[in-house]
Amino acid sequence: MQKIKQGHINIDINEGLATISFYHPSHNSLPSNLLSQLAENIMKAGQNNDVKLILLKSDGDRTFCAGASFDELVAIDNEIQGKQFFMGFANVINAVRKCGKIVIGRVQGKAVGGGVGLASAVDYCMATKFASVKLSELAVGIGPFVIGPAVQRKIGLSAFSHLAISAKEWQTANWAKEKGLFQDVFDTSELMDDYLVRFTKMLLSMNPEALSGLKKIFWEGTDNWDDLLAERAATSGTLVLSDFSKKTIQGFLKG
Repeated sequence: MQKIKQGHINIDINEGLATISFYHPSHNSLPSNLLSQLAENIMKAGQNNDVKLILLKSDGDRTFCAGASFDELVAIDNEIQGKQFFMGFANVINAVRKCGKIVIGRVQGKAVGGGVGLASAVDYCMATKFASVKLSELAVGIGPFVIGPAVQRKIGLSAFSHLAISAKEWQTANWAKEKGLFQDVFDTSELMDDYLVRFTKMLLSMNPEALSGLKKIFWEGTDNWDDLLAERAATSGTLVLSDFSKKTIQGFLKG
């Protein structure tokens, strides 16, 4: 089985809570087929009248999400393929934005690139102390263009600039909490999960219409994101074809 075809997306609905989980053996990096399934499941959960709240998580103990699949990235050979590739995370971000339900994030480990984008797109995000963050795109000649609006919206321009420019440096989970990416940081996954059980139960007891109204307020001013993220995907799709990017990505895969 090809590496990019491995992994899964699961959804479990229990008493109004839709838990959507993703997994890939390459540090939870997400190839296009999994990104497409993830966006589809988020939208379906949002349209399901039995769902009041969505929890987004990854399986495994370590990395939350290492971003997009480098195995697919290195195979891009034209701008159309490039844009389609980078639309993967764009579609997931827009699905969270438009699904109509509050989305809670559970980040148990490191988040890189698109993983930071996912953590930024959710409406409320909890993490462990192991959830360091890094935007590594500039280091491979691209830049965090697609996920940039979500990250900047959550932590502000200054902190986003810090992450984007210091592309080879990890920032701690506490740094991310100070900037507003994480609402709280726990010492262990067990402590985080205990809290999430209580927290989600409390939210499920709230008026769903009020929660839906808050969701709209949270995302005010983002009605242009379908077009904006598509434009950013096209930019990244062009940059990835540069000699700099191709050589750097090849070196990463060999190293």
